[in-house]
Amino acid sequence: MARLIPLLAIALGVYFWLKARKKTTEFVEGASSAAPSAPRARRNRKSGPARAAAELGLVPADELDTAHAAAPDPRDEEIRATVRSGNWQAGADFLAEAGRDWQERYRRAGVLQDEAAADDTWLLAWRAARPEDAGAAFVHAGALISVAAVIRGAKQAKYTTQEQFAGFHRVMAQAREACHEAQELAGDDPGPYIAEISCALGLGYGHDDFRALWAEVEKRDAHHFAAHTSALQYWCRKWRGSHELAEHFAREAAQKGSPGRLLSLLPLYAAFEQESAEQDLDPDVFYKSPELIAAVDACLIDVAAAAAADPEDRRIVRVRHLLAWLLYWQDRYDAALEQYRAIDGYIDSAPWTYSGDPKARYVRSRDFCAAQVLAAGGN
Repeated sequence: MARLIPLLAIALGVYFWLKARKKTTEFVEGASSAAPSAPRARRNRKSGPARAAAELGLVPADELDTAHAAAPDPRDEEIRATVRSGNWQAGADFLAEAGRDWQERYRRAGVLQDEAAADDTWLLAWRAARPEDAGAAFVHAGALISVAAVIRGAKQAKYTTQEQFAGFHRVMAQAREACHEAQELAGDDPGPYIAEISCALGLGYGHDDFRALWAEVEKRDAHHFAAHTSALQYWCRKWRGSHELAEHFAREAAQKGSPGRLLSLLPLYAAFEQESAEQDLDPDVFYKSPELIAAVDACLIDVAAAAAADPEDRRIVRVRHLLAWLLYWQDRYDAALEQYRAIDGYIDSAPWTYSGDPKARYVRSRDFCAAQVLAAGGN
């Protein structure tokens, strides 16, 4: 499966996502009695979009998968079942096969960490058999981060008990120590350092400490996609930064990435985080700024280059989800529909997950684009 953000950045982020503004005037019937502005009224019209989506062969709403961002990788599912049966050697081989492809090694580690968080019997056997195995140490650290997030839960603080908070901090501190142990064994692998970004979020690292951690990541892989999307979360206002700091980080990341590295996503992601957090921003205006139109254009070039180099690159899916959203708000319906076709069926990704009803957000924006394309004579 496409795990393009470290596990805690997803799990802990749920709490903050639920606090973000839900665009109910766009996606929920009867949310307001006030007449919407012309652009929002345009997006609220119900005539035609569902029929247009059906005519274009898009996935029906009741068939959308809300548990995955893309179709699950059969090999990943096979490995999950194998290690679950106790065969840790298969998991070790699965991770080792990634070699020095740090992006793929990080993704595969995420698959194993999920399983270890649910039942670590096989991981304990691996660690006992190979106590100095860097891969086992990395998986162990990531699994602890996931367990900490589960203990804390996704509810708002007022609905979270002191026992949950205490358990979260206790296990997260253990995860930080596990990250440090994995880092000592990792050599050039940036993975355990990227995993510690989740600890920085959960334990509240100061800016200087985070910059020191980020320097270790960059020294090992200056263009690591998942590392950058996780670090962006740290610099967002909802965590330890501000809109300005997040935008600055995103802009620098995009400038250092050549086409195909997909770092052009970062300015789009920073803008989306800002728009999600600020009640007074109108996306119909905000996303149409010349800077964001240019950023979307750059991202489209980036995606095309990445797809040409490796059509199976699962990082591309994450980018397409956010591209579809911005293209929709920029009224670029043909380009948006192209992205929706590429991702259609699987919607466990931002921006859909930032809504209280991800399926409604996805379907209404997708189907509106479909209706506009058909009305213009496209297909």
